Amino acid sequence: MTKPIHSEVDVSDVYRSFSELVGALAHEIRNPLSTIRLNMELLAEDFQEPVNPRERRAIAKIELVRQECDRLQKLLGDFLDFARQESLDLEPGNLNTEMSDLLEFFSPEAKRSNVEIVRYLDPALPAVRLDHKTFRSAVLNLLLNAVQAMHEGGQLVVRTRLSGMGVVLELIDTGPGMDEETLARAFRAFYTTKQGGSGLGLPTTRKVIEAHGGSIDIQSAPGRGTKVAIWLPVPPRLLNPIVA
Repeated sequence: MTKPIHSEVDVSDVYRSFSELVGALAHEIRNPLSTIRLNMELLAEDFQEPVNPRERRAIAKIELVRQECDRLQKLLGDFLDFARQESLDLEPGNLNTEMSDLLEFFSPEAKRSNVEIVRYLDPALPAVRLDHKTFRSAVLNLLLNAVQAMHEGGQLVVRTRLSGMGVVLELIDTGPGMDEETLARAFRAFYTTKQGGSGLGLPTTRKVIEAHGGSIDIQSAPGRGTKVAIWLPVPPRLLNPIVA
């Protein structure tokens, strides 16, 4: 009897191949982009002191090309972050400590945007398993989103708490909120309401949180701000609380 062909595909191999393809493609695009931008900078040197309208128009067009090169470079970086499959280095850690360090780093940005950060950190959280680099990057993206949404300043509440067999991180802003359509598409790749945004920040954040075995949820309504909740599992052996 003929042995049936194995039809199951190793998903990790597919992702790995896809990531390699994306990386190679990004490399091929980045090189000419860098060359274009460099040549624009060299060309701009010829017009350092424009003396007539024609030269001023040339400078404006050169600057436009440079801005587009920068935008495409950022888009490539965001796309690589989204497509890349990283093996997480999960280690026991305390969510409060992680957030305290991150907020210390982020507070100057909040102050520049006239946003007050209010902390309610449960002092007796159990440890969770974290990849510090990717988790901080994911939460930093959420903090930036919250601050950028509050165009005229506001308040950002950062809360941690125990929830069942896990811990929860909540980020609650006083921004304008999102309508139902925007909320429904929030995690859709390449969907964005930001000028110059890639639409890959939230999808990448969700990938990182889910890779930690957790989940992320957004609640929002026009005029009522936005609440982002991240749930992370606590391994049974780490259930004893760590006071931070």
